[in-house]
Amino acid sequence: MTSGKTKIAYAVLGILTVAGIAAWIYQLMGGLGVTGMNNGTSWGLYIGCFMFFVGLSAGGLIVASSASVFHVAEYKKVALPAVILSTACICVAGIFVLVDLGGIQRVWRIITGFNPTSPLCWDICVICLYLVINIIYLVFMTSNKDDADRKVAIVSRFALPVAILVHSVTAWIFGLQLSREGWYSAIMAPLFVVSAMDSGLALLMLVLGGLNKSGWFKTEKKLMSSLAGLLATCVAIDAFLVGCEVLTMAYPGAAGAETLAVMTSGVTAPFFWAEIALGLLIPFCILVFARNRENMGLVMLASACIVIGVFCKRIWLLFTSFFMPNVYGAPGIISGSSASAHATGMDVWAVVGTYAPTWVEIVIVIGVISLGALAFMVMCQKLLPAAKKEQSSDAPAAEGAAA
Repeated sequence: MTSGKTKIAYAVLGILTVAGIAAWIYQLMGGLGVTGMNNGTSWGLYIGCFMFFVGLSAGGLIVASSASVFHVAEYKKVALPAVILSTACICVAGIFVLVDLGGIQRVWRIITGFNPTSPLCWDICVICLYLVINIIYLVFMTSNKDDADRKVAIVSRFALPVAILVHSVTAWIFGLQLSREGWYSAIMAPLFVVSAMDSGLALLMLVLGGLNKSGWFKTEKKLMSSLAGLLATCVAIDAFLVGCEVLTMAYPGAAGAETLAVMTSGVTAPFFWAEIALGLLIPFCILVFARNRENMGLVMLASACIVIGVFCKRIWLLFTSFFMPNVYGAPGIISGSSASAHATGMDVWAVVGTYAPTWVEIVIVIGVISLGALAFMVMCQKLLPAAKKEQSSDAPAAEGAAA
């Protein structure tokens, strides 16, 4: 736990976190004009990462709570690292929302300007509830009291639906936007939930593999293979839902034909096809075979592909609808408000804006993710050894009872 590599990891993550904080302070001084966002593209890399990390968090908690709800005894062995990972990811997601506000002084407006008809308000409420459940879950899972297991079982009954709800509400932020045909879809919430299971479970597999290699936490190969089988099922369901959406958009006469063209051959096409290849086809072809699920190298490769693929999915999903104008025939929008991206002037007759993340956004994103990684490592260092010690002390008792 105090090896040289661990200290180096802490140092590198700390430096990246400090750099992110410095870039964020620079953004506070200059406003969101230092980013690539503008009137035409009002959401950028921050919201894309927010969507991504909410999904990563939900997947981990779904696996952990399923252990108690569905009485899957094997999953209980990885419930603690799954909840730790879920807690770190939801905190990262929340930080991205605060960063996207542009000024920390605007946080109080979340309460004073609360609008119950807005999905954004629903999302704030459910994320806060989700974080509280994660913390309670951790407290009960690491408690030495006799009724700790009963409390964990009770909390899991609430954790599972909230984990599904947190990503559904995030999906409704987009799915209820009538003016954006690329988002306005009843299937948006199921797509988000399934991709959350994909990415969250894939990240958990990568984390368990890393913990195994470092010696911080041991997971049996049989359990890893079982989780890989569940991951293959989630990928198949995700592919089916994506196929349904694409078929509906591609059907002759459908309203989504232009949006589909942008996805498949336009500016967001590289991210769309990356998601199809890395997020769906390659991992499914690997994990669908039982022999491959026994090979931890292939399992880690498939998991990494899924995480990258789902991130690409968040990117094309977010920006495709911004590329398509929501109002035709209007005088246009002022393609300004971003000093970095539009310093040469503004086109008042533009109907869409262009977007590319600036160095400020990239550094802040790296800093926030590094902070989340630091929090995860600290929680693992504090909580996993105690759980490991408790398991080892219970083992002789169980062997004696069996004898």
